Amino acid sequence: MKMPFPFFIGLRYTGTRRRSQLVSFLSGISITGLVVGVALLVVVLSVMNGFDRELRERILGLVPQAAIKYRSGLDDWQYVIDTVKGDDRVVAAAPFVQLDGLVSYKRKTEPVLLYGIEPSLEPSVSQIEKYIQSETLERLSATESTVLLGAAIAEKIGATLGDKLMVVVPGSDSHHSSAKIEYFELIGIIHSKTELDNTLALTGIKQAATLAGMPGKVTGVRLKLQDLFSAPSVVYQSLIKLGVGYTGTNWTRTQGNLYHAIHMSKNLVGLLMSLIVGIAAFNVVSTLVMVVVDKQGEIAILRTLGASTKSILSIFIVQGSFIGLLGTTLGIAIGCILALLVEDFVQLLETLFHVQFLKSDVYPLTYLPSEIRAGDLLHIASTALFLSFLATLYPAWKASRVQPADALRYE
Repeated sequence: MKMPFPFFIGLRYTGTRRRSQLVSFLSGISITGLVVGVALLVVVLSVMNGFDRELRERILGLVPQAAIKYRSGLDDWQYVIDTVKGDDRVVAAAPFVQLDGLVSYKRKTEPVLLYGIEPSLEPSVSQIEKYIQSETLERLSATESTVLLGAAIAEKIGATLGDKLMVVVPGSDSHHSSAKIEYFELIGIIHSKTELDNTLALTGIKQAATLAGMPGKVTGVRLKLQDLFSAPSVVYQSLIKLGVGYTGTNWTRTQGNLYHAIHMSKNLVGLLMSLIVGIAAFNVVSTLVMVVVDKQGEIAILRTLGASTKSILSIFIVQGSFIGLLGTTLGIAIGCILALLVEDFVQLLETLFHVQFLKSDVYPLTYLPSEIRAGDLLHIASTALFLSFLATLYPAWKASRVQPADALRYE
């Protein structure tokens, strides 16, 4: 199969060794810069995608995606569940009791967000079984007071399995109700590797209701949805069905700021890294200009042999585009490898230097997740190739303007 003349010469110029070491050096720098820029962009976007995924799967897998509450507490929560499950967008529902309190052990005290859950129904609306064994979870339904704590809280107060912890819940009315105190046995520690490890505590729904001063009632019903982004609409429609007295909340109010911050960071960092890719792509301009200077005699000979201006233009567009294709391909390949290894690499550094880069009291996650998406790779590749193509136009035009008589005058 015959290769078109411009492609043959353009690829030949790319692959042959040049007399000018400066031109070879600049060509290598152009490819290297493009590889580094594309690889970094792939890694950064993959990490941002990982944060987005873990927010949806880990954090929103433990706290309510949406919740329906009643002002004085729900005593007939089964009616609410039957009503909300009439919406096809609701996958499951379960009752809960929510309390703000303090947990104390050996004179160390930390604030907690205490949830009372029904162990038989909770796995249908959360991912608690990923972190706690089912046998341990079933102990929450027993008559004795038991509790599960986030790993960071347990570490801060120095508690281990089997310890008796004091839980203090303020009264509902500071003028007429005193704080309630209860002792709980620590039967499990939740290692979610998220910010929830600093605040989350779980106990049986009956114990929590008694501690809240409303035995037989629950705070509300939490919902698991097919589509997270339908939460505001589902809550609104459910409140219309249930009538006066009911209130609702959803994850866009509790975790929405974090979600938007992740997406804003992804867009801003992606833009900055795209500029780096653009700068690397336009290094092709300097490379090709030097090639044009280096090859003026050969360009003149091609012109005298009958090569048209269009052919000369195409030769250097092919050469520059090949440099862009090579740099983009290598960059995406290296970026994907780094994105797959970034979590293990960070963990290795933490182990070697005995330091934790991401702490749950500062960052939403304690590790660096990543998720490679085909759409991002396609966008990065198309952007880099387009910028590389643009960078070839001026040098190619410059080459097409070479006059054979002037170029061969001193040959």
